[in-house]
Amino acid sequence: MRAHKVVSVFCAAVISLTIPVQGFAAAADRQAPASAGVFASADNAFVWWVALRDGRGFVRAAALNALASEPQEAGISRFFATEYDFAVRYSAERSALNADFARRVLDTHTARFSPEVHAAAQRAVTGSDADRDQFARTGYAAARERDQHNREADGKQAAAIVEADRQFVRGLGQTDPGPQVRAAAAWALRPGAGDSDLVEFFSCGWASAARLDLETHRTAAADREVAWRVVARRLVTEAQDAEKAALEASQEAAAQLRAAAARAWREVGDKTAAPRSAWADAGEIALKQAENWRAVAAAAQAATGPNWQAIAGPATTSQDQWQVEQQTAREQAAYWTALLQQAESGEQRMTK
Repeated sequence: MRAHKVVSVFCAAVISLTIPVQGFAAAADRQAPASAGVFASADNAFVWWVALRDGRGFVRAAALNALASEPQEAGISRFFATEYDFAVRYSAERSALNADFARRVLDTHTARFSPEVHAAAQRAVTGSDADRDQFARTGYAAARERDQHNREADGKQAAAIVEADRQFVRGLGQTDPGPQVRAAAAWALRPGAGDSDLVEFFSCGWASAARLDLETHRTAAADREVAWRVVARRLVTEAQDAEKAALEASQEAAAQLRAAAARAWREVGDKTAAPRSAWADAGEIALKQAENWRAVAAAAQAATGPNWQAIAGPATTSQDQWQVEQQTAREQAAYWTALLQQAESGEQRMTK
């Protein structure tokens, strides 16, 4: 019964999220706590990050559901303890995968350069589960083929391809920081590929691959962070309880209980090592991606012709998104550093 109730609540939220996810950004600016140094506020801010940035619509809905709970702290605790994992599992089911796929396609295939795919994706996003299933199975491929046929019939984008464009894409296939972009670039220049493959890469393949790289980065970060926070929240509670017991104990029992409390705080500190390292790495990745997209945006602005115009907007958007990820990495690293300092202070109190 509990699972069915959660599904119904989340599904309502997912429907509301299919179009206006970006609209929650302003609400986050107003409502998400600014201080990552206060641990309850940091949990709240992290759940807002999931609600706004996770690539899985059902996971975003679960986070919003937690934030809307009364009391909110109880909702956030449930989110970490059970509901995030539930939402991740549900997101792997076909209907949720189809919804996420339709939204991703809509966001990365513009009406100007991929009109058939954009229109089909719009119908899928606003339609039924059956519509999204049909789009995922055959509709996307058919619309993509129509767009390619129209581009080839027009001929302007293929005629605009020059050797410098090929060299640039070849470089992406070797050095781009995103594995999905590297794969898409290599595919566009595979043996036997023609100008139409390169045109499609500029029109939609580049942006689609970039979106996948970003979503993969965010998903991995969220999955790791939730797992770490579940453990950390439990260990902090245990350490606080152990310290309280030591302070309230009789003189005869105090020494043993203080030693136990010191060990509990030490374990909290030890558990911060992996997330501090991982968020440092995530920050480096985000920095490289932001710099890469800054260079792509500059190249697009300097170039002429319809192909580079297609990537100019997505390049600027990607740069902005990766700069947000840089800030996220800094904030999460600061959270774990603060937790380490709290643990060290607790251990010192219990060993004096």
